Amino acid sequence: MSHAHTDAHDPSNVTNPEHAEHHIVTPLQYVYVFVTLLVGTGITVGAAYVDMGVLNPIVALAIACFKASIVILFFMHAAYQSRLIKITIASGFFVFLVLIAMTMTDYLSRTWGLW
Repeated sequence: MSHAHTDAHDPSNVTNPEHAEHHIVTPLQYVYVFVTLLVGTGITVGAAYVDMGVLNPIVALAIACFKASIVILFFMHAAYQSRLIKITIASGFFVFLVLIAMTMTDYLSRTWGLW
């Protein structure tokens, strides 16, 4: 009696993401990330002193999003994870954007009919 057992290799580790290969990050990579975050902080401080009108918060948020992406990708090792983990992270951001969009629709519609 033969068993129908197959050992199919799963290179993207979708079925068993906990069996993914561990990526070794060198201290030099952490130094690069640290310097990048310091430069981003310097740019944020510099941008705060420049009057760009309504673009000030947009520029500040763009810099903050870039720095958050660096932290998530490298300090939290998301860049080296399986596609399943990356989709989970992306879905969290998607839910966050949906909540922000719902909040903005409420905030923007409160003055309707008052003018």
